[in-house]
Amino acid sequence: METITVVVPCYNEEDVLKSFYNEMIKVASEIENVDFEILFIDDGSKDKTLSIIKNYSMIDSRVKYISFSRNFGKEAAIYAGLKAAIGDYVVIIDADLQHPPRLIKDMYYGIAKEGYDSVAAYRKDRTGESKIRAFFSRAFFKLASKITKLEFREGEEDYRMMNRKFVDAVLSIKEKNRFTKGIFQWVGFNVKWIEHENINRVAGNSKWSIFKLFTYSLDGIIGFSTVPLIISSFLGLILCLISTILGIYLIIKGISTNSVISSSLISILVTLLISGVQLFLFGILGQYLGKVYLEIKERPLYIIKDQKILVNKDIEINEEFKV
Repeated sequence: METITVVVPCYNEEDVLKSFYNEMIKVASEIENVDFEILFIDDGSKDKTLSIIKNYSMIDSRVKYISFSRNFGKEAAIYAGLKAAIGDYVVIIDADLQHPPRLIKDMYYGIAKEGYDSVAAYRKDRTGESKIRAFFSRAFFKLASKITKLEFREGEEDYRMMNRKFVDAVLSIKEKNRFTKGIFQWVGFNVKWIEHENINRVAGNSKWSIFKLFTYSLDGIIGFSTVPLIISSFLGLILCLISTILGIYLIIKGISTNSVISSSLISILVTLLISGVQLFLFGILGQYLGKVYLEIKERPLYIIKDQKILVNKDIEINEEFKV
């Protein structure tokens, strides 16, 4: 039979795992003639997340897990899950039930019956979220689409099902600084979109602060576009023009009015203008240089401390790596 691997990145999710597991078992029972593999990726949790997952793996052979030596981030967890997944179809889903598991059935139908390579979910509204968070989210998707020339959909999530061809294409991209939403768009293929209502977490708190979301968005734009570098060049040119025009204006004004303009005031204004723009430009360049620096180090994206996975449908591996 065909197999669906459900990849579940987890970080301190002890409060939601029971509800999530029960929902997944219900969904698995509703899809006939398909095997399920539930692959939890413990991203260095500090609570009882890993022990709960291990307990499920002992009572349910479909439950597998990979545990990192520390918190490496969701992008690393997604990559590890895709790499270890054995399924003919692979789903990425959050454990907090903000991604409704019931959609997996529709996703499977879209790929297996309708011929799509991937079926992705998006939230049709931001009901229940703060206005500031919703505003920045909408702004990011619009800005990212224009700058990167990739077709981001407002409200899109990491929640999607992919066939093996799509998964292999994503894994073929070896960069360390990963922005999965951008990679999904970049590889192309035929994608079907399905919408759902915004759902609040069943328990616990979100691990994504506004600052983390901002830096994550910045990584995504920098990783898929050189437009910020072009903007920095234009800003430098504009600064030169402003400085030239300002200098000519002050000379003409001084001659025509026969007045003395404070040289200290002029120096302060020009210095502040130039310094501010330079810092901004250096910041953009620094982001790109930083990404290159991290890539050439060739550090692993994650380190596995413990795991129980399948390398194929017949051989099970359960081993611990000391780090």
